[in-house]
Amino acid sequence: MSLAYAASPSGEPGADTSVGDVILHHVLDTKILSIHILGIDLSITKHVVMMWIAAALLIVIFRSAFRQHRTIPTGMANLLEAMTVFLRDEVVVPTMGEEGKPYLPYLLTVFFFILVCNLLGLIPFGATATGNVSVTAALALMAFMMIQAGGIRKYGLKQHLQNLMPQGIPVWLLPIMIPVELMGQFTKPFALCIRLFANMIAGHIVILAFLSMIFILKSLFVSPISIFFALFISLLEIFIAFLQAYIFTILTALFIGMSIHPQH
Repeated sequence: MSLAYAASPSGEPGADTSVGDVILHHVLDTKILSIHILGIDLSITKHVVMMWIAAALLIVIFRSAFRQHRTIPTGMANLLEAMTVFLRDEVVVPTMGEEGKPYLPYLLTVFFFILVCNLLGLIPFGATATGNVSVTAALALMAFMMIQAGGIRKYGLKQHLQNLMPQGIPVWLLPIMIPVELMGQFTKPFALCIRLFANMIAGHIVILAFLSMIFILKSLFVSPISIFFALFISLLEIFIAFLQAYIFTILTALFIGMSIHPQH
């Protein structure tokens, strides 16, 4: 089956484009402005623009919400403070202890940035930057750096590396355990990267697949069912947007806490 689209010079899907091609066109990244400097591709894509918009929105929202210092916050300031206090008391302190409070600004930034990126993808004509594996990989790389920095900051480089190994293991097991433990340090951020990417892109693919059923079956009778399920998944995506931001943040806090408080 194929969907009929009018061909356009801007690279939009043309005639005889398959449903899979149309779905991929909407979920994958596309270039808006091609820029190459010294052979390095620095092109501006739609996901880059969405990240800029997310960052700008966060700056504007927080500055406007906390412009006036009030004893009792109201409106948006009350909501943002409640979310901040929840993350501090229910995520950072339980997983990292009081020593985790210096990492709170980073974790709050990660949470709100991922959340806004997720929500922007639900807006018509928007795009989900966190549905791009390059974006989630960059977030996971920063998490990896913070995990290692947490241990090095408290114990120093030598002791931190020693803390990666279980204490009291026989010497003959070291050739096996060293690669395993080192691999474990990379699998943690890798899991963060893939989990966020897969969950965010999957929802959009399901929504587009339901809507595509109208064109595949070429029947208006199936349209109410397709639209109903598409709307249901869209509402579910709002919950998932908050959930995935929370999961990424709590796992990052947990991994940093494991680096600060190694279990022997």
